[in-house]
Amino acid sequence: MGPVRDLFLLDPEVTFLNHGSFGAAPRAVFERYQAWERELEREPVDFIARRLGPLLEDARAELGSFVGARGDDLTFVQNATTGVNMAARALDLRPGDEVLTTNLEYGACVLTWHRLCTLVQASFDELFEHVTERTKAVFVSHITSETALLLPVEEIVSRARSLGLATVVDGAHAVAQVDLDLEALGADFYSGNCHKWLCAPKGAGFLHVRPEWQERVDGVITSWGYEEPATFISRTERQGTRDSAAYLSVPTAIEFVREHDVRERCVALCREARRDLCELLGTEPIAPESMVLQMASVRLPAPDTGLSQRLFDEHRVEIPVSHDGELLRISIAPYNDRADVNRLLAALARELHA
Repeated sequence: MGPVRDLFLLDPEVTFLNHGSFGAAPRAVFERYQAWERELEREPVDFIARRLGPLLEDARAELGSFVGARGDDLTFVQNATTGVNMAARALDLRPGDEVLTTNLEYGACVLTWHRLCTLVQASFDELFEHVTERTKAVFVSHITSETALLLPVEEIVSRARSLGLATVVDGAHAVAQVDLDLEALGADFYSGNCHKWLCAPKGAGFLHVRPEWQERVDGVITSWGYEEPATFISRTERQGTRDSAAYLSVPTAIEFVREHDVRERCVALCREARRDLCELLGTEPIAPESMVLQMASVRLPAPDTGLSQRLFDEHRVEIPVSHDGELLRISIAPYNDRADVNRLLAALARELHA
């Protein structure tokens, strides 16, 4: 896997098994990103005032094709959490309204809902047992962050729609791990990251919105995009002066992952690594293997909040441990190979017997 790793800018001295946190941009994508920034600085007025709108439209169209949606039904945002916030505010929730979600959700998004409504959390297989007359929406991750599990979002969205409930999906980890068809999925709102598994530069995400909800979606700020005739795209895209280079680099990232589509190998290695980790640690898998793609979380034999830092400081292995110290999460990206897994296993063995 050396040649593939050489396509990225990662530190060769670090065994990088944490693609799931912030991703990693390939050299070609990063160079395209820098080229867009240079074009911006070469003639800022021409770039922002005249060229940017059509360029973003083209980039949205390419992203839409990749995720199974019309380009005009999605808008670029900095990250999936931003998109979830915009979707949550579009629901116009009132005191006493309830939003139903799983007990596996990303903490930043949990905080979002707590500020707007009563959040009811349950296990994903018992989710709909908690629907009441106050339930207004269902919020669910496509792939969970901390536990790294692929959830049955198609079933959840279909059931929610049959009950007349709005649906918001956090797809932060799904883009380029899962073949998406957002129009077929039918979620009212789907927020995704491009900087994770799609390997775009940091600060590139999107929010997809079904047409019937688009007039209720506001931008993060009120700016020139609200001048009539305002649209979903104008309100969310014309957000003052900002650097759009990460958004414009998304087509290059799509081209890269299509050219280097090794997901099947990565999934197989991730599942193999999970089995090896469970054996080494003496713990049971947290879910069936069918729920694991390119990330896997395993239980530690005892909570250890300092393990991640020790693995980095002493072994140069970059891998996260959950906030409570109970789970270790491995990511297998195109640049990872069996040797990376072996280095992690060796480092863990030394830490366990230290």
